[in-house]
Amino acid sequence: MMRAARVIRRTGPSGVEVQRIPAPTAADGEVLVEVRAAGVTFPELLLSYGRYQERPPLPFVLGGEFAGVVRQAPPGSPFAPGDRVACASARRGFAELAAVPVGHVLPLPDGIGFPAAACLPANYLTMTFGLLQRGRLRPGETVLVHGASGGLGVAAMQLASAFGATVVAVTSTPLAGLLAPVGYAPDHVVPVEGFAAAVLELTGGRGVDLVVDPVGNDRLEQSLECLAPLGRALVLGFAGGTIPVLATDRLGTRNADVVGVGWGAFLAARPERLHAEWRRLLPLVERGLARPPIGRLLPLHSAAEALAMLEQRAARGRIVLLP
Repeated sequence: MMRAARVIRRTGPSGVEVQRIPAPTAADGEVLVEVRAAGVTFPELLLSYGRYQERPPLPFVLGGEFAGVVRQAPPGSPFAPGDRVACASARRGFAELAAVPVGHVLPLPDGIGFPAAACLPANYLTMTFGLLQRGRLRPGETVLVHGASGGLGVAAMQLASAFGATVVAVTSTPLAGLLAPVGYAPDHVVPVEGFAAAVLELTGGRGVDLVVDPVGNDRLEQSLECLAPLGRALVLGFAGGTIPVLATDRLGTRNADVVGVGWGAFLAARPERLHAEWRRLLPLVERGLARPPIGRLLPLHSAAEALAMLEQRAARGRIVLLP
């Protein structure tokens, strides 16, 4: 038997309970992982309400990104018992043990701690893919990041800086307390109110080459006002609650691109890219250039509390569960 945090009612955090359930066994092609840390993400909150694009049958275990130690691995796989790994899985991580398809298991160097590793797969791999492949980011360009205090925003800023860009953060809350512990600061910070005018002033009227928008609402439309010619805007989500409707005639005046970033959808068609993107990310993590700020470490039995904190925006930095 093992402990696991399961959604038993689709009522949000109140419907999540930590229960003792049968421990999983690894099927063919699966790795059995002893979970040491699990990152709490917005999709988990949506799943607890039944508002995500998938609705697993009740009850189900939450936890899409986590890290731990291999307990059992299939013959011929690159893993062996005792190996340190990170995992990118649809669910399963809010538990003491998880059986994960071998293709979703990632090697973890000794120098990366389990809590940090549990915060890397979703946000940081989304942003290596988003910035480099979808955004075609080049050294020397300027990147505007909305939602800079959120998980995707922090990943976007750190990685854009690591790739040689100048970063302008848009935020409604101070960033110093969040980012100082991980040794990072963006080049410029502007408030949400009037950000387009502030960006134009910062850039001498030229604007930015790339916009990262996980917020939605009217951010994308306003961002076009400070987008440089041949600029690109990445659409990553709608954390603000409203999906923007864009007047596309405005794109022609700047020869601008609006680009969707769907890392999960891309992986569904190209699963081998998970390991390729991980190999691109790891050197940056080992050099300290990609460090997720961790706001709270909570025990597994506080899974419902962790989701409530995420919903209420009560934690600065990532929340991590320790089974």
